[in-house]
Amino acid sequence: MSISFIDGNSKIRFSGVTDVGRVRDHNEDNFLIAEDLPLAAVSDGMGGHASGEVASQITVDTLRRYYTDTHETGADTWPFPMPSLHVERDRMTVSIKLANTIIHDTGKRDPSKKGMGCTADAIYFSQGRFFIGHVGDSRVYRIRGAQIQLLTEDHSLLNDYKRMKAMSGEETENFPHKNVVVRALGLAPHVFVDILVEEYQQGDLYLLCSDGLTDMLDDDTILATITRFQSIDTASQTLVQQANEAGGVDNITALVVRIEPA
Repeated sequence: MSISFIDGNSKIRFSGVTDVGRVRDHNEDNFLIAEDLPLAAVSDGMGGHASGEVASQITVDTLRRYYTDTHETGADTWPFPMPSLHVERDRMTVSIKLANTIIHDTGKRDPSKKGMGCTADAIYFSQGRFFIGHVGDSRVYRIRGAQIQLLTEDHSLLNDYKRMKAMSGEETENFPHKNVVVRALGLAPHVFVDILVEEYQQGDLYLLCSDGLTDMLDDDTILATITRFQSIDTASQTLVQQANEAGGVDNITALVVRIEPA
């Protein structure tokens, strides 16, 4: 069931679904739709033996707690007054870095969770803008009009290879380390967070998703599905259903956001 928030003259509506898929025996994905703030996130865990699930749960819990704790007071930039735009950028960065620290420290203390990690994609709406924080190979798309645009860049070995040389479709499909992530939360004491800030428009749709969705569905299929339904609940559920029908080889998470008139 969707939940919405008012920002200026716009309404931000959220809906999300996660599913174990058809191959895995447990779900290491987690997602967040905050109950009192226009904040959402998707996190895809890694590490096995349920440790990935622990890492992704830490991420969404940390984001929720940090944004709730700083909602009234704002991020602490004393003694340097900062424009609110910069405060919100820093707020997103700090929330994800804090999750990284907690995951890494938990792995150091508990040998059964050593090496656990996760991706993180978070989006927050404020002042007519969206603020995206991104680490890993989960993705954020924007659908505006009849166009779909990938807003994030995969932190993956495959993407690194693509930067170094032109790869054909066949080479990409047969790449042996397609799902190796080169940047994730929990793997090191510090992590660099990609931040994207842009103005949103009424009518925009945003999709946060794990690679269990994008490995099964191409961008054209995602675009056709997400724009077919008036209900974003139905759109997110249908995306997950289609990914399962295409094989469902990994956990699948789809979180859809729509900008509506207030």
